[in-house]
Amino acid sequence: MSDLQIGLLAAGVLVVAGILAYNFLQERRARRAAERAFRSGHADALMDEGALQRREPSFEGATRRDATLETAALPDARLDYVIELSLRQMTSAAAVAEYWAPFEHRFAGRALLAASPDRSAWRPLSAARSCAAVRAALQLASRAGPIGEAELIEFRSAADTLAASIGATVQAPEVKHAVEAARELDQLCADADIQVVLHVVPQPGNTFDARTVSAAIGAHGAFAVSQREDGACSLSLDVPRTPDVRRSYDAMVVRARDLCVSMGGMIVDDNGIALDERALAAIGEQLGAVREALVARGIEPGGLAALRLFA
Repeated sequence: MSDLQIGLLAAGVLVVAGILAYNFLQERRARRAAERAFRSGHADALMDEGALQRREPSFEGATRRDATLETAALPDARLDYVIELSLRQMTSAAAVAEYWAPFEHRFAGRALLAASPDRSAWRPLSAARSCAAVRAALQLASRAGPIGEAELIEFRSAADTLAASIGATVQAPEVKHAVEAARELDQLCADADIQVVLHVVPQPGNTFDARTVSAAIGAHGAFAVSQREDGACSLSLDVPRTPDVRRSYDAMVVRARDLCVSMGGMIVDDNGIALDERALAAIGEQLGAVREALVARGIEPGGLAALRLFA
């Protein structure tokens, strides 16, 4: 085989490897987006119990809490790529908002702007009157996956345009460092994105009364009860979005037991395997590890940062 043939063969291998790597990354992002859209998931790696899953549930209470994020949240270096703009003279927050308006739709839901009259006390731009400094932040990761380098560069460009419009100097982290931080945060999100699901199904030979099941459906504080297509009940707890996870889980188990007594049912996991007291207690113990992983990064389950990250 000639040197030319060997060179062509090596180049071909590199091209194929590159295509495979690209397809892997694209497939991963598409899979996570699909899981988010269809609320499906796979078994959690922490334990074999089918009750622990990574998937995004639908909570009535979560929507109400999310509505407060835009008015309460501030740029957070744990979650965001934060660019600080120092104005040469005091400027009204309304003027800053007007200059940012062309970019609002492009980064809606992922960007936060905060203002400070003295560079120490910060509040959302929408709640500020005048500002000597502005922080523009783009969230690095969420349940949809990590932010990409191209979008970070685009956001930095938008911030530069804003700075030029309002007469400000810009201080921003390196984009490549932000890309690395986004990947790390995305991995944390994937590892801690756990939903506990318990199913209450009829005992063998028994059936559930449809009216009783309908009466049980709805939000119950931190967890929700829904009806399955086969008429059974599912109780779900979104772990990272729930404050006081263990207490909420214990309350969900109590509710599941009550439903078993009132309807003649039993508690099973997604695979239909019955969960006894030992299995239920083991699941509860695993929740502590999830909480510790988040707290180690300064993210308290159910807190504002967790609600943003797991959205």
